[in-house]
Amino acid sequence: MTTTLTPQYATTPTQTPPSRLFQFYLPWDDSTSSEIDLSRYLDKPAGKYGYVYVGSDGHLYVGGKRIRFLGVNIAGGAAFPTKEQADRIAARLAKFGVNLVRFHHLEAPWLNFNIFSPPGTRNINKEALDRLDYFIYKLKESGIYIDLNLLVSRKFSSVDGLPREIDMMEWKDQHVLGYFYEPVLDLQKEYARKLLLHRNPYTGLTYAEDPAIAFIEIINENGLIHSWLDGVIDRMPQVFKNVLQEKWNAYLKQKYNSTDNLLNAWGGTGAVYGDEVLRNGDFSQGPPTGLELEGFQNIYGWILEMHSPAKARWSFSNETPAGVSGRSLVVRVLQTGEPWHIQFNYPGIRVREGETYYISFWAKADKETSITVCIRQAHEPWNALSQIVTINIGREWKKYDLYLTTSSADDNARLDISGLGSNLNVYYFTGFSMKIFNGFGLRDGESLEAGNIKIFTLDEYGARTLSARRDWIEFLWNLEYSYYMEMYRFLKEELKVKALIIGTIVGCGTPNILSMLDVVDAHAYWQHPQFPGASWDPVNWYVYNTPMVNNPIGSTIPWLALKRVYGKPFTVSEYNHPAPNLFDGETAIILLSYAALQDWDAIIFFSYGSDNRDWDSKRIRGFFDIDQHPTKMASLITAYMLFVRGDIAPSKNIVLGYLSKEDEIDLISKMKVSSWNLPDGRFAGLNPIQSLMNGVAMVTDHSPKPQEASIQTQKSDIVGVNNVYRSDTGEIIWDVSIPDRGVFIVNTSRSIVITGFIGNREFDFGLIKIRVGNTLLDGWGTVALHVVDGDSFENARKIIVIAYGVTANTNEKLYDYDTQRAIVTFTPGLETIPRFEGKITNYGRWGYPPTLVEGLDIEITVKMQEDINVWALNNIGFKTKALPVTPSDRYRTIHLIHEYGTIWYEILIVN
Repeated sequence: MTTTLTPQYATTPTQTPPSRLFQFYLPWDDSTSSEIDLSRYLDKPAGKYGYVYVGSDGHLYVGGKRIRFLGVNIAGGAAFPTKEQADRIAARLAKFGVNLVRFHHLEAPWLNFNIFSPPGTRNINKEALDRLDYFIYKLKESGIYIDLNLLVSRKFSSVDGLPREIDMMEWKDQHVLGYFYEPVLDLQKEYARKLLLHRNPYTGLTYAEDPAIAFIEIINENGLIHSWLDGVIDRMPQVFKNVLQEKWNAYLKQKYNSTDNLLNAWGGTGAVYGDEVLRNGDFSQGPPTGLELEGFQNIYGWILEMHSPAKARWSFSNETPAGVSGRSLVVRVLQTGEPWHIQFNYPGIRVREGETYYISFWAKADKETSITVCIRQAHEPWNALSQIVTINIGREWKKYDLYLTTSSADDNARLDISGLGSNLNVYYFTGFSMKIFNGFGLRDGESLEAGNIKIFTLDEYGARTLSARRDWIEFLWNLEYSYYMEMYRFLKEELKVKALIIGTIVGCGTPNILSMLDVVDAHAYWQHPQFPGASWDPVNWYVYNTPMVNNPIGSTIPWLALKRVYGKPFTVSEYNHPAPNLFDGETAIILLSYAALQDWDAIIFFSYGSDNRDWDSKRIRGFFDIDQHPTKMASLITAYMLFVRGDIAPSKNIVLGYLSKEDEIDLISKMKVSSWNLPDGRFAGLNPIQSLMNGVAMVTDHSPKPQEASIQTQKSDIVGVNNVYRSDTGEIIWDVSIPDRGVFIVNTSRSIVITGFIGNREFDFGLIKIRVGNTLLDGWGTVALHVVDGDSFENARKIIVIAYGVTANTNEKLYDYDTQRAIVTFTPGLETIPRFEGKITNYGRWGYPPTLVEGLDIEITVKMQEDINVWALNNIGFKTKALPVTPSDRYRTIHLIHEYGTIWYEILIVN
């Protein structure tokens, strides 16, 4: 007889839980070798068989063997645990199959303790570095590789030797300077040299030479073109604009040599022509002066919009600038909301692709502020049809001249004036005009000889001809390319870094640039939190409480799949379905299933932890941290089996689309893309739906070229049949045939998974049949079966079952953000959860420990004649209770019920 001793923090239910919700605490430092332990699959130490490298097939290898990474981000203060904490955290990560940690926000300026020692950001904090060194050492010992980020949230300052204007910039905006301003680039290199050539006293190696360092990322979520499209260059201090203008003129001088040559290429007279597009631009028509209106209004062509919770009153005043006739529209904001909640627009405008419009108006406000102006669809999905220009409004009347260029044609567009809802203010507008404009080549007084050709800020961009605009985008593209190539050269040649280099994510950078580096990367979030007021306000926020399983085409899967470049390793270094979305049990399952089908190389969840103050919180701490989220942690086991172990086979076919550098420049110059949304496979002829059934990827100018005989390169017309999307391997089925009751199914020889609206339904997999009872949230739940001993269910000796519904903290209360109505309070006695798929919030009150998890009632019928033993497992994975099995002829039936107070079980087959 063998007796198993379990740690004191192991729990076993002592009485029948009173409801489906029960406490289920996963200890922050659990590394016991139990039935759910995956650490035995990790090669220790990381780097044991050499460096991670890219094989001839474009995938990652170590020691001649393919490797996939299941990772987590560790951010901010969490990157600097004490040595005792580091020992335990590393071991626990390995237990859940994590084999990669991405270190993020080491420089977080909002922390008192980060990688830098003040003043400024040029000195390394020795204590922080020692903690990081030891943590990486323990991760390496546990078989966990490292991804180091070089520039994420560093706050440069004049103390670093930069112009004092740097102190006026937000830290994210500062980072764009490195693409063209050498002093900032030099500071990036200086930090990289100090960090990567420093010798870790615990491993005896530098990070440049340590084989456990798998990846180095140059810059997080940034790019020169991306930032320009986001208005960063527009708001940049003049001292830095001057540097960019000098480089711009040098580029034009090299390309055209003379002003005459430039004028011949650019053309343009700057003429305004055609009829006035807007009627009543002076608001002379409408309700009587002084009459205040509320809500939506249609005022002689103008639509005045107010969206909850913001409130405003509209009126008209005889006050106008000197010499301007008509009246002014007065917008008095009484209650704030999101910026777009208060806006006005002029719809019904027919626009053609590539047309430029000269728009002028007068405006002022009681308090200095900013608004946005663009041409937008006047119908769903309300997409912007031009660049979105931000203008600053002061207390005095000022005339604004804008030039907006349309990216596509539309028979019902609108001039959109938005962004009024974010602060309490009184706005005044008058004198609107909109006419077609043929663009300037050069403005009066500009010449190459004088070197004074202006940079094309967003408000200037539309004023120029298409040829001029294309040159501007080519100029930015080349600067961005040069930045990455210089950083790559510096890391590889000067610092002798052995790790693979990542630039930034596709979406912030273009595929043709980023595929020149070692690895292509992307990020995605399903229903990221929104902050209607101040950014990252811990109280005023919401998330859309919608399940991704109901929206295959609009899901994160096509978004990510169309960013992959053929023949290059593809990673997703940030991913999550942020809390308190009640459907977040699907997070890892859907993504990792498709990561396996698409044959990607690494998935890294954001984040495991972001604070070093409370590792043992026993509750979900916020939107992103998963370390104390019981069901997200449990789903890592499923993620490991499907992706790292390879239970789901790669697609049999891969469909390719071609995207060249010239394509990218053309798309950007015509404003067919936006910040965060730069060219990808959508513009290479790839059908997003295809990614749900086959492999998809882009081919770029310098990516490996495919073997045409084995790869489809044509556009595919394949779509889901009756709203059921089946992978070409037959192992994945995404079924949305029943509206609002989607189900995601994985059926392989060693894994069976169902997630979505599975309640009161039966799923027949041949050898195994699963029937799920009712659940708290309208049938929502997840069930996973994994063979952990044996090569298939047919020959299985041991199977792990993971099953759960919703997860939330004790006494956490969720509200409808728009109405402030309470939706649900999570207590152990909860009997049902209303299905609500709008905007939810908890106003920053995340409830109390412990976290509550919903257990499911499941009947599993196994077709076999052998005897089986079934055990409920406790919170750390040890057997606690033998469960009854009902034999009948060739079948064995098991009932797993919520009264057992667990989310995982073990099935042992007695041969």
